[in-house]
Amino acid sequence: MTDIIVNTVDKPGVLPTDEKLGFGKIFTDHMFVMDYETGKGWHSPRIIPYGEFAFVPATIVFHYGQAIFEGMKAFRAANNQIAVFRTKQYLNRFNRSAGHLCIPPIDVEEVQAGLFKLLELEKDWIPGTLGTSLYIRPFIISTDSYIGVKVASTYKLFIILSPVGAYYDTGFNPVSIKVEDKYVRATKGGLGQAKTPANYALSLSAQAEAHNEGFDQVLWLDAVHRKYVEEVGTMNIFFKIKGEIITPELSGSILGGITRHTVLELAQNWGVKATERQISIEEVYDAHAKGELEEVFGTGTAAVISPVGELSWKGQKIKINNNQTGEFAKKLFDFVTGVQYGSVPDEFNWMDKVKG
Repeated sequence: MTDIIVNTVDKPGVLPTDEKLGFGKIFTDHMFVMDYETGKGWHSPRIIPYGEFAFVPATIVFHYGQAIFEGMKAFRAANNQIAVFRTKQYLNRFNRSAGHLCIPPIDVEEVQAGLFKLLELEKDWIPGTLGTSLYIRPFIISTDSYIGVKVASTYKLFIILSPVGAYYDTGFNPVSIKVEDKYVRATKGGLGQAKTPANYALSLSAQAEAHNEGFDQVLWLDAVHRKYVEEVGTMNIFFKIKGEIITPELSGSILGGITRHTVLELAQNWGVKATERQISIEEVYDAHAKGELEEVFGTGTAAVISPVGELSWKGQKIKINNNQTGEFAKKLFDFVTGVQYGSVPDEFNWMDKVKG
């Protein structure tokens, strides 16, 4: 592996107190950067002070959006051990997103080594209170100076770090969801299965309208029939019906979440029937009417498990589990976060320990 050049700040910053963390607002002193050129590949891995970068106005990413990103987390256990949750799974998904956007793949081992070196340097920025963590944001942008639609020949990879508190201000409590039947998030053959900025920009109008109507998030339906459930906000969605866990299958328009995969692994290990298949919003409402809809929850890196307490579809509202967090969702949350913080044995080898 190429040696990583390290250039540190003159005066390190200080980790704020937990109540000032919020989510994604504070950043550590340093970041990891690599460059790509056609014919040369990825090169010049380095750690430099976090700060501004200069790009010319014609930089191609600003005009045609050839970019991808990831979201990961590092945790500080009670014994002061720093570990990252499922590092390679996230970096492999990063590469899958790259493939969808014609971005050159990274060497997963090389980027993980760069990330871990960055984490060793920034270890004092990792909070240790339950509910806090260090959010890791790798991203790649195309950097050609060119006005024209084409695959770029140059790119930059960045990894920035942000100490964070809970994703939702309300904490681990059920959220209210509007079933979206006006806008669509993605379609098969599009970019729904890639983690790319356009997917998130596309969601803003629906999200803003839902917030104005008093809802926390939106539940996306498929783009063709407008009936099959896909994702909830920026998370995968699960339904517990008559003891069975059901989540939409990955059929080309849904991002395959690492937490989603984790939940399916746990369900199998715990002997709970878990199915990946199409599920319509009508089926969900029918199950509720029959008293068979036991729980609904979202899964994602930021919130881990997000219980859903209310759904609203075409003006018809239903409450799930009396607007209380379900037993299975709570069990999942406690187990996954327990492993992440070191209070539950890591029997699945999810945590990658960082030196220092």
